[in-house]
Amino acid sequence: MLESKLNFAAIDIGSNAVRLLIKGIRPGETVDEMTKCVLLRIPLRLGEDAFGNGRISQEKQKRLMRTIKSFRLLMKVFDVVSYRACATSAMRDASNGERIARKIHNKTGIRLEIIDGQQEARIVYDSHVADLLDREGTYLYVDVGGGSTEISLIADGKLVDSHSFDIGTVRQLTGTVRPDDWQALDRELKVWAGRYGNLQIIGSGGNINKLYRMARASHDNRLEIGRLRALYDELKDKTVEQRMEQYSLNGDRADVIVPAAEIFLRIASVTGERPIIVPTIGIIDGIVHSLYVRHLEQEAQDL
Repeated sequence: MLESKLNFAAIDIGSNAVRLLIKGIRPGETVDEMTKCVLLRIPLRLGEDAFGNGRISQEKQKRLMRTIKSFRLLMKVFDVVSYRACATSAMRDASNGERIARKIHNKTGIRLEIIDGQQEARIVYDSHVADLLDREGTYLYVDVGGGSTEISLIADGKLVDSHSFDIGTVRQLTGTVRPDDWQALDRELKVWAGRYGNLQIIGSGGNINKLYRMARASHDNRLEIGRLRALYDELKDKTVEQRMEQYSLNGDRADVIVPAAEIFLRIASVTGERPIIVPTIGIIDGIVHSLYVRHLEQEAQDL
């Protein structure tokens, strides 16, 4: 008889969407053998409020509360043993972000952490992305979100540096990315490129995964920059409605996919234009994996 699974959950409250991931694992299995039980994505677009008005509106607060309540019920259904709920750029920037987090905790019991860019980059790295890479290479792990872009420098299998930039897809759509932010990004990339030579980009997030599939890239998880640029040129001149119709994109993906491609192309242009590696892991996977590692450590202490 198979032993019952241990289920772990991650909630990611981003600037574009709010997601729930529940993964399960049986005793004796490794973290790489965790299997997905639930993955839900709700496009709340908190960043539209946070970056445009500086605070999250009552309407979006209500929708966020309903979403978290439904996630809590699903975690009960799957008998989740441990969870972590993280909010990123939109909740960081919103003047009422902390108050909303307290209200959610009081109403649902779900404790919400508003994490900074460094913590976000660390979580992504902890998703075991380094295990997928050549230990002797130098990589930039680039996670493009709605409100920010997190970049982690990995050299010889170790996390060397990480930075968070206030450049994201929803920020671009709302016109709130400042020229200083682009300059800071270019400056940091040039320092890294000067120190390490050509850097291999690892792309994270729903947009780069969708762009990879749309570009009909090879099956080795690599997206050639030429293909990405051609796809960007094709998409940017079309309306959101045309992108939805011609490429079968959801409305909440059809508008942000162009600024996402633009960010990746900007980074590639400074770092050598090598193909982008597109794995299928990201911050939400990193949260779940770290919960399981913590569970194992706690078990070892209890022995």
